[in-house]
Amino acid sequence: MTKTNPGNYFEDFRLGQVLDHATPRTVTTGDVALYNALYGPRFALFSSDEFARHCGLTAAPVDPLIAFHMVFGKTVPDISLNAVANLGYAEGLFLQSVYPGDTLTAVSEVIGLKENSNRRTGVVYVRTTGSNQQGEAVLSYVRWVMVRKRSEEADVPQQATPKLKEAVAAEDLILPRGLDFSRYDFALAGALHAFEDYEIGEKIDHVDGMAIEEAEHQMATRLYQNTAKVHFNQYERAKDPSGRRLVYGGVVISTAKALSFNGLQNAGLILGINAGRHLNPYFAGGTVFAWSEVLDRAQLAPGVGALRLRLVATRDRPCNDLPDKDAAGAYPGEVILDFDYWAAVPART
Repeated sequence: MTKTNPGNYFEDFRLGQVLDHATPRTVTTGDVALYNALYGPRFALFSSDEFARHCGLTAAPVDPLIAFHMVFGKTVPDISLNAVANLGYAEGLFLQSVYPGDTLTAVSEVIGLKENSNRRTGVVYVRTTGSNQQGEAVLSYVRWVMVRKRSEEADVPQQATPKLKEAVAAEDLILPRGLDFSRYDFALAGALHAFEDYEIGEKIDHVDGMAIEEAEHQMATRLYQNTAKVHFNQYERAKDPSGRRLVYGGVVISTAKALSFNGLQNAGLILGINAGRHLNPYFAGGTVFAWSEVLDRAQLAPGVGALRLRLVATRDRPCNDLPDKDAAGAYPGEVILDFDYWAAVPART
């Protein structure tokens, strides 16, 4: 009997299968410091306990993306160890804040399976829930990933593609317990832009660019205990036409989100993930640029609004011309991410 885990292949999954993922993870201030060193985010709510307390919280919560990556990493050995690529996200909700000292666990349910026509791979859809040490759900999301088959001849009798919501409804968004922006300090946050200052259809070039080096993406992915072969195994990747290790898509998301500070200084708090696609592979060394589009607005509570934002990241292409998909829906080769999310923003009323 083998004691090692080769990971699941496409034919190993079944609709309705529930996967309890190993290795609970306690989030520490060290994780937060390393995350900040890797991406350089400057959102005040996650940077200062005192600022967070002025916003009604007990202390600075961790950036929601830290919790997302930690939970995502738990799922990799069971879901995407043999992945070709992670394809997308939907129906993401951040249900409550995570603080240093909280311990995260993850459970996933297989909600869709679709074999590809080449019979060498298939797409697995899972809904993952991350919980804290009290057993309270802190986040939930759907993702789908292309996974290799062990054998092209293997049959997968039950297949179905789930129908997913185009976006999380504003009324389903959950504000962190105690959040109160009535004493929000715009000057300390870095900009005076409130909820009322953003218009639907507005596009913002975030101007700055950031290169991701090999050591950085390897360290970041290890931080989340993400063991996917495509990020680490150069021996295997040498057989791919690119010959290079893929950068974990979450590294691109966090880099682009950090870049979005310039123009969205008060929109750091992600409440929901509507959709997300990694459109072209990204390899270390390229410079990431980003721009955002305001898709929708919603008043959630007195003094608190939500912006639905589309964050587009590019590789080695500054966004002063806002590169986007064409009329046929095709993206330029430099576009590496299209990420649609809701963020809380202080409002004046």
